[in-house]
Amino acid sequence: MVKLIGRTKINCAVFISGRGTNLKSIFKYSKTIKSKIDLKLVISNNYNILGVEFSKKNKINTKIIDYKKLKHAEDHIIKHLRKNNIKLICLAGFMKILSNDFIKKFKYHIINIHPSLLPKYKGLNTHERAINNGEKYSGCTVHFVTEKLDSGKIILQDRVKILKSDNPQTLAKKILILENKIYPKAIDLILSKI
Repeated sequence: MVKLIGRTKINCAVFISGRGTNLKSIFKYSKTIKSKIDLKLVISNNYNILGVEFSKKNKINTKIIDYKKLKHAEDHIIKHLRKNNIKLICLAGFMKILSNDFIKKFKYHIINIHPSLLPKYKGLNTHERAINNGEKYSGCTVHFVTEKLDSGKIILQDRVKILKSDNPQTLAKKILILENKIYPKAIDLILSKI
């Protein structure tokens, strides 16, 4: 694992597929005095999305990867990660599952934010499932990425109450606010321990 020496920052990449709200919170955090990261690279599998618009506007090196052939796509990503000396990958609404081969090739930290209180509700449709099962609370989890989907060690969680008036859309909005708050805290937490 990478070692932090004094105030040295490590190079970080954020992988996105959509609006980039967590990208924005990580970018904002990277500009603070206490930040331990330099946001050097944004990887996306989509062209015309708000997250890519944001990264280009803020002059972050941005690469759009064609995912038609998985191995070719991941080889391409690894090349960009090495070129930019990336030591931390933050998956932030990246709607592609990284292969076991990719996870093994990248020797440093890969973390993800998931919109449920893991280990409950891995995968998709988390808000709908939580409401349908009568859960009193839901939330989000930042965790390490392993070869098993949404099963890596939990770094940080936060939760919200599910109201009777909530539907999947209103719950998603509440949880997204939490995500934007805890992702930078989780980054700070793991980097303070290495």
